[in-house]
Amino acid sequence: MLTQDPKTGAAPDLEAADLAARNWRWPVPGTLPIGSEAHRDAACQMFFDTFNPYRPSVIDWPLLSDEARARLISLPIWDIAVQTEGKARLRMRAYAQSATDPAWRDAIERNAWEENRHKEVLSKLVSAYGIALAPEPLYHPPQDPEWAYLVTGFSECIDSFFAFGLFDVAKRSGFFPPELVDTFEPVIQEEARHILLFANWLAWQRRQLPWWRRAWFELRVAAVWVFLAWERIGLARGMATDGGAAADNNFTLTGSRSVSDVDIGVVSLMAVCLAENDRRFAGYDRRLLRPTTTPAIARLVCWLGSARERWRGKPSGRDHSEGLPR
Repeated sequence: MLTQDPKTGAAPDLEAADLAARNWRWPVPGTLPIGSEAHRDAACQMFFDTFNPYRPSVIDWPLLSDEARARLISLPIWDIAVQTEGKARLRMRAYAQSATDPAWRDAIERNAWEENRHKEVLSKLVSAYGIALAPEPLYHPPQDPEWAYLVTGFSECIDSFFAFGLFDVAKRSGFFPPELVDTFEPVIQEEARHILLFANWLAWQRRQLPWWRRAWFELRVAAVWVFLAWERIGLARGMATDGGAAADNNFTLTGSRSVSDVDIGVVSLMAVCLAENDRRFAGYDRRLLRPTTTPAIARLVCWLGSARERWRGKPSGRDHSEGLPR
């Protein structure tokens, strides 16, 4: 991917920019007590220091064969992906403007800017390869910025976890040209930064609230998870006759068939996602908190899958990603 500083137009060293985006350490030794000023400062500084200055307008999109282009166009994600980034930008910006802490306000505003850059990347991609999109809806500022930010943050935690695995499956299967996969690599790693920031904001916010306000906050968090589960399982849209929206929302759970010609089961996909999740977070200071809920569910699925194999008399402990090239 061709990168430039979005403000100066200067082209940085690509390897140095990529390395800086993946590896970061808080220079102050000692612990980072959750909810402390040091915790906040470390999380926000991480987000600032790991910024990757790639520029969507100068991405050199690789030429695709007719077969590869057809595979790309057939992915049922483009409408929802563009719209999701558009809504995420607006929701994050709205919450940032309501935040009273200057450090978090600046970091979340930067996050909103990067969400808009993701939208630009997707817009350039669909234009480059002639992917038809439905007309975009109007994006309205949320009436409840905190709720909207929680929904967006937890959604990204779920979707990014599966995107890490699906991206690895696509890369190892060779289903898409390596040049196209490499072009998207900075965007995928950027999602790791986004959910790392959200996880630490969430923990910091919890510690800042007095107990009576925290109880209400935890109820809201629980309600967000119920809402997202309802949405992704398809209950909310299960009565739709065409099933298109539900299919788009659940692509992260079923999309391995679209990025590989190898049949990958749910347990195998979870194992790949867990390995990629660990790899993408490995370079960041371990004192910062990682998202835990979706990986914990995936580990439970893998454990249940292994238990089921043992119960059926099959050998356990195998490589669940077998069948994919290394």
